Amino acid sequence: MATASLVPTSKIFSVSSKCSASIKARTGVVVASSQQQQQPRRRELLLKSAVAIPAILQLNEAPKSEAREVEVGSYLPPSPSDPSFVLFKAKPSDTPALRAGNVQPYQFVLPPNWKQLRIANILSGNYCQPKCAEPWIEVKFENEKQGKVQVVASPLIRLTNKPNATIEDIGEPEKVIASLGPFVTGNSYDSDELLKTSIEKIGDQTYYKYVLETPFALTGSHNLAKATAKGNTVVLFVVSATEKQWQSSQKTLEAILDSFQL
Repeated sequence: MATASLVPTSKIFSVSSKCSASIKARTGVVVASSQQQQQPRRRELLLKSAVAIPAILQLNEAPKSEAREVEVGSYLPPSPSDPSFVLFKAKPSDTPALRAGNVQPYQFVLPPNWKQLRIANILSGNYCQPKCAEPWIEVKFENEKQGKVQVVASPLIRLTNKPNATIEDIGEPEKVIASLGPFVTGNSYDSDELLKTSIEKIGDQTYYKYVLETPFALTGSHNLAKATAKGNTVVLFVVSATEKQWQSSQKTLEAILDSFQL
């Protein structure tokens, strides 16, 4: 009778130490090769992301205005009252609020060597027209040696519940600037910073005018402002300067303020 010999399974499945080392080595090479192939791909994806993200941010913050980074004298007409200035007349294509009819067209003069600044959507009111709950910036111009100006618009309801109120309906000049002061200074407002107030009438429109000395303001240590109300909006015109700019350009800045009107 034939007999069969049994072979231990441990011997069938055993692998020599040399073979095991060889397999581990080959496996290491394959993994290393795979990692080396993935690294350039990761770098490529990261580079693409680095390029794409700023482009997306720039797209989201693209201004909805016709701001031009050239001197205004190259495209604005001379002021009829003083040819040494040019006249800026706001039109619907200039701002979201003008397009929505939420702000009445306004105008003012500028020296021809000033430039218009771009305004981000988040500050321009583009996302909330025609029913914005907070103030927004309409337009902004600047000259590094002389100063800067900006038009700020505020919903009338922030200052009064009376529809179509005039600036006089809102209250005295001091009450109006107490509400709008932070938009003049860029941070906070202290009544001690108010040096002078006056009232001006141009046609049927009344304007409150202010002279402020604001040593801690983000906009500058000297600020001039002019406020009026029409429709459902209060419009604030702000002229700002540092001490150095004020010393050399005070009369020019005062002329710019005086020229503002709806």
